[in-house]
Amino acid sequence: MLSKYFTGVQHIGIPANDLDQTIKFYKSLGFKVAGLFNNQGNRCAFMKYNTLMIETWEGDPCANKDGAINHFAVNCTDADKAFAEAKKDGYHLLDDHVESIPAYWKHGIHFFKIQGPNHEAIEFCQIL
Repeated sequence: MLSKYFTGVQHIGIPANDLDQTIKFYKSLGFKVAGLFNNQGNRCAFMKYNTLMIETWEGDPCANKDGAINHFAVNCTDADKAFAEAKKDGYHLLDDHVESIPAYWKHGIHFFKIQGPNHEAIEFCQIL
């Protein structure tokens, strides 16, 4: 069962047309910058308010319409095992392997995404 590999919501992913403007907007709501990272020449900010975390980044197109959240992520305890379980259980995998971004957080992340029944992307993200 895939649920044994996650502990709850980790973040909500929203691409930004203008990252500086997006950071300023969320700061005006009381969010703080929890992390600012560079990934292959694009910046990514994690904005935190209490237990709510928003990942916002530049470099990907924005839908610029209602319902434009790119993904939500669950806090994954073991991305490799969760990926194998998702594959075995027949989930619609949006990635063909577990991906890594070494520049995020102190030791990087491992993650993969599945697709929900309404075309929502659900990311299983393990902070290393």
